[in-house]
Amino acid sequence: MRLSLRYRLLIPLALLLLGDAVATAWAASHAARQAEYQLASQQWAVARTLTEPPFFPLTETILKKMQHLSGAEFLFTHPTLPPQSTFPHPTPLPPAEVPTAEHPRADEEPFLGPPVVVAGNKYRCLHLPLKPPHPQAGGNLYIFYPESLRQTAVADAVRPLLILGGAGGLVAVGLAYAIASQLVRRVRELDARTRLIAAGDFRPMPLPASDDELRDLCQAVNDMACQLAEFQQQLQQNERLKVLGQFSGGLAHQLRNAAAGAKLAIELFLTENPHADPEPLQVALRQLTRIETNVGQFLALGKPPASVREPCDLGQLIDQSVSLLKPPAQHLGTTIVWERPSQALVINGDPTALSHLFSNIIGNAVEAAGPGGTVTIVAHSTPTHIQIEVRDTGPGPPPAIAAQLFAPFVSGKDQGTGLGLAVAKQAADAHGGTIHWQRRNDQTIFTIQLPA
Repeated sequence: MRLSLRYRLLIPLALLLLGDAVATAWAASHAARQAEYQLASQQWAVARTLTEPPFFPLTETILKKMQHLSGAEFLFTHPTLPPQSTFPHPTPLPPAEVPTAEHPRADEEPFLGPPVVVAGNKYRCLHLPLKPPHPQAGGNLYIFYPESLRQTAVADAVRPLLILGGAGGLVAVGLAYAIASQLVRRVRELDARTRLIAAGDFRPMPLPASDDELRDLCQAVNDMACQLAEFQQQLQQNERLKVLGQFSGGLAHQLRNAAAGAKLAIELFLTENPHADPEPLQVALRQLTRIETNVGQFLALGKPPASVREPCDLGQLIDQSVSLLKPPAQHLGTTIVWERPSQALVINGDPTALSHLFSNIIGNAVEAAGPGGTVTIVAHSTPTHIQIEVRDTGPGPPPAIAAQLFAPFVSGKDQGTGLGLAVAKQAADAHGGTIHWQRRNDQTIFTIQLPA
């Protein structure tokens, strides 16, 4: 049977409240008995004063004083003496149904006597016969304690317990219900958020203001959503790479073969016609070389790096990339600043992958710098690493893709494929190096670090 969390919290409290009610009722009953015991003790103390030595004559004056002290009404009757009473005239007749009372022993509880009605008012009556050596022996003393005063004394004793026990319990139940409702509301919000995550909505939920276990749970759900978003993005990239691998292999080979054939035809034409103007054909050759490079990136993306390594002079590879990129840079009006270091920058690596690495990073910098911009390449070595910085004066990547700049198919250019930086990172990782970027002094700086 499904039981709401609200009631799981309230049922133990309800049982506790029931126990509190039983305890309050017992305490109230005990307080009522105690109040009545005190009243009876007071009335028997008055009775002993009037019936035991030293004896007081039971005159109207004495009875009036006792009335003011005790709050009770008094009636004294004697066969030979006129009756004395504190009641307003006419003096009431003694009630016949009230039996005589004996003074309670030490082990007995005092009592107020049975209820009687006198002149329309309710009283508790004690009937005390006067015995020798009392000077008014043979007479009868009646003590009438008003029932209204007894009820008031009992109510005054019971009321605080009922207020504290009953009202306190009700307030506790109200507070518990409000807290339980708020807790249930927060749990339902969390349930709704997890259902949205299951449906593919990985946006983080706002954290509650109170710092408690539910806040920790919400933070854990947000962390889970963030990880799921990353997994989904990685899965989408893997799917796109899988689709790319399914159709790009044959197409890329055909494009590369066609580019190689066109290059061969141009080179043959230049050989057979040495007096022809070579500049246009050299441009065509460079463009065909770029086509071959781009097609090679398609084929290399996602494949394991080549296992064959050889000593590579990074300065020479950067020279080749700069030489290849100078014509398009001149066409754009971009200046490339590169001064090869005097010492050799040699690592053990794959020259083709490293050429792709530098060509992509420098080529992106040339396009980012744009007309009138400058691309500066700086290289230096340490005993353990070789570091190359490629700086451009362009505006930097769009903020929307800044965090995913090295992911495949992510590009800020209208005609970009989003493969260049992905291939560059793959090459750096394959050589045990790193590549990252930053904005500093209004420049975009790509830093490549490779082990020496």
